[in-house]
Amino acid sequence: MASSEIKSGALVSLQDLHPSSPYFKQGASLRVTGKLQEYSVETAIATIVDGSDSLKINTQHLRELSFRVGSIYQFIGELLIQPDNEAVLQARVGRNVDGIDLNLYYQSLQLLRQFQANHLKNPST
Repeated sequence: MASSEIKSGALVSLQDLHPSSPYFKQGASLRVTGKLQEYSVETAIATIVDGSDSLKINTQHLRELSFRVGSIYQFIGELLIQPDNEAVLQARVGRNVDGIDLNLYYQSLQLLRQFQANHLKNPST
């Protein structure tokens, strides 16, 4: 019997999503944040960017979320890797996070990863 457990979304930056990354896996549950560059109502595909990195987001399952180009959004969902190695996040949750300090957010993400790496190496500490 297949498990229907919903995984938590691993915090990743768009820079972390490249083919050699451990996060770049079919079906990986991820949480991503970026500025909305474009949105198509017809296809429900949004593109978010962070610096020179971008990711397509399939928003077909999201309700009650209005999209404004230039606003910052955070999405949780599963990564679908296309045959051409292009990644699309199938979003199950999305929210507008305008006002977030992205530099501070990425600093906290780095500290979280350092803590997790140390804790996993030394679980008794």
